[in-house]
Amino acid sequence: MYRPERMCAVCRTRKDKSELLRIARLPEGGFAVDTVDNLPGRGAYVCKDVKCIEQCRKRRALDRSFKTAVPEEIYEIIAGMHSENK
Repeated sequence: MYRPERMCAVCRTRKDKSELLRIARLPEGGFAVDTVDNLPGRGAYVCKDVKCIEQCRKRRALDRSFKTAVPEEIYEIIAGMHSENK
């Protein structure tokens, strides 16, 4: 059975789509953390691993993926989501 895989924007490893967080660049130009995997627009994926989340913010990995500046609030939301799941 086919299981969609995506690449983490930080560590560049391929994982099952369900194991990653999706951040979407919306058609209106904003950004959102896509918790249900159905928001329109370009998406970037980050591992749910604490190391990847920390490196994502440090390296500004989403800025590179989207080729534009991602607001600091998005990085804060991702870090907050991880701390809630501990």
